[in-house]
Amino acid sequence: MNKIMKYLNKIASVFLVALLAVLTLTGCEGADLYKVGSPSWLNDKIDSIADSKKTTIVPVTPNPTELGTKELTQEWWKVFTDDVKIEPGTSAQVKFINYGGASNWNNFVIILRNEAKDYEYGVFRADNWCWATGFTGEESDFFCSKKMETTDRDWGAWLQSMSMAKCTATISNPGDGTASIQIVMMGSDGSNYTQEYKDIINVQPDNCYFSFTVDHSYIEFGDIDIVDSEPVSMELKAVPSEVLIGTPIEEAMANVTATVTFANGATKDIENKELQFETIPEYGSLGQKTLVVLYNKTYLGAAPEKAVIASKTFSVVSEYSAFTETFVVPSPLVLGAEDNSSTPWNEYATEAIPVKSKETKVISFTNYTTGIENWHTFIIQLNNSICFRSDNAGWGPGWASWTDNINDYCTASTEADRNWDEWRSDMNGAKVTAYITNNGDGTADIRLVMIGKSGKVYKQNYIGIKNVNTDNCFFKVCVEFDHVVFDQVLGKTDNSTTWGNPVFTSNIQVISKQECTFKFTNYTVGNENYQNFLVVLGNEAGDQKGVLRADNAGWGPGWSSWTANFNDYCTPSIEDGRDWNAWKLAMNGAKVTLTVKNNGDGTADVKAVMLGNDNNTYIQNYIGFKNLDPDNFYVRMSVDCCHLIFE
Repeated sequence: MNKIMKYLNKIASVFLVALLAVLTLTGCEGADLYKVGSPSWLNDKIDSIADSKKTTIVPVTPNPTELGTKELTQEWWKVFTDDVKIEPGTSAQVKFINYGGASNWNNFVIILRNEAKDYEYGVFRADNWCWATGFTGEESDFFCSKKMETTDRDWGAWLQSMSMAKCTATISNPGDGTASIQIVMMGSDGSNYTQEYKDIINVQPDNCYFSFTVDHSYIEFGDIDIVDSEPVSMELKAVPSEVLIGTPIEEAMANVTATVTFANGATKDIENKELQFETIPEYGSLGQKTLVVLYNKTYLGAAPEKAVIASKTFSVVSEYSAFTETFVVPSPLVLGAEDNSSTPWNEYATEAIPVKSKETKVISFTNYTTGIENWHTFIIQLNNSICFRSDNAGWGPGWASWTDNINDYCTASTEADRNWDEWRSDMNGAKVTAYITNNGDGTADIRLVMIGKSGKVYKQNYIGIKNVNTDNCFFKVCVEFDHVVFDQVLGKTDNSTTWGNPVFTSNIQVISKQECTFKFTNYTVGNENYQNFLVVLGNEAGDQKGVLRADNAGWGPGWSSWTANFNDYCTPSIEDGRDWNAWKLAMNGAKVTLTVKNNGDGTADVKAVMLGNDNNTYIQNYIGFKNLDPDNFYVRMSVDCCHLIFE
């Protein structure tokens, strides 16, 4: 993986204590160790790490210094600059002004090839298009990774700004048989664009040359005045919360990436192999560790004055925590009088729902209230003894009424600036997701996410509730001067709800190393394979990272529809020879058990067991879905010409 993974177990313990103290002071992520008065010897140590990974960048001005015609009449593949060799372990950096033409491809093109010019490693355009050895067009994805803003780039504006755009191209030959190209384009309208081609393979390290060509465009090479920018902060992604002891650190952190913010306000997503890692204290022992990650490039890829550093804790464990999560629908489906007259609170409760050791039960409902008082909302009661309201109050054994001493039992968390008048109004029609967790150690947690009718999100957490019977833990939902309606049916019962106008369940968080289970009956018109349930993987904001269908198809970022390249993101597993006509009919009334697992490493597994109305069992697995944030991983259900009834 071309990583240098160092362990600091040989450094004196005083160093470890000092560094951990610095990390604690700066927070666990996004910390810059240079900003908190760290000792000079510590700075020297980090500088030495950065220096060991620096790549030599060689400024290059191609010959001729002008390519193409100013009238933009030069035909494709007719004129070239001289070939420039890139020595192994170095990067060539070229600055130029680009004058673009009428279409996206009428701009500069970079050619990567051997000295004899009889073998091209790849041809790379300015507009997210390339082809590599033996391939043309999009098939080049097999040989290089194209990375740019594909979802929000305005191509019309981009093309216009490419006339007189100031550009910096950095072509790197790390010497391992791969190459990469980064192009920073500062448009004539002041916009900044970045185009990257990474992991170009089959490159001969000692025989790597580049040149430029044009296609009805024009280039002026030279020392163009382009202002670089230093990295200022970094956010880590996909750091596992738990690592099984004995797992090589390279394997454990293989999916860790980062987003770096630069002084000019621009951000970049940084791949794993561009980061340097440290673990403190010794990685090979059990217990909590701190992962320290360093990135040492400027916006244009040069060596910065100071590397940017972020850190995050994780635990080395002998076995994974194995917490599970289950979505359930309490009974009755409507709790309390619909005119919100129900009182007292202890006379209106759902059935008792058991929560096993190391299990989380998830419920979802709509809350309706008079809005007169804070307590005119739902209550969650644990084991008939401890009660927790949605407004940062509650009571327990020996307490006659609500009290601030609820903190004796738990840590209540609420937004300090909550406007309670606004909150009471917002709770009439609020969509609520509640997580009730039996920690298996005599404590429990209750987490509430309330989306008010205004769209504002409120969170209320009760963490570390004490004196819980681990072997007999259960909860109920109660109401007072309000009523709640539990979510059971998704989609119109006549199966007229389509993906074109989608509906979703609540957005449910699946914590790292945790598995969430849904049980439901699927009813469908049965005309097409896709007219069944869908699983939507995403984040708290509701961004879709992947949509998985019941029938071995799906899509992810940048895909407009299902595609055979779905295998790039996951491994679908399906029984060979499935009779799809029989399956479509069997799915009307099929009993489905669906599990979604957050693997804690930036991947997820989705497994569906479908008992059809023909009494045959059908299995659909999506294993290793990638590019997910284990600390911000959510799942929603949706439908397409079907409806679901949850248990």
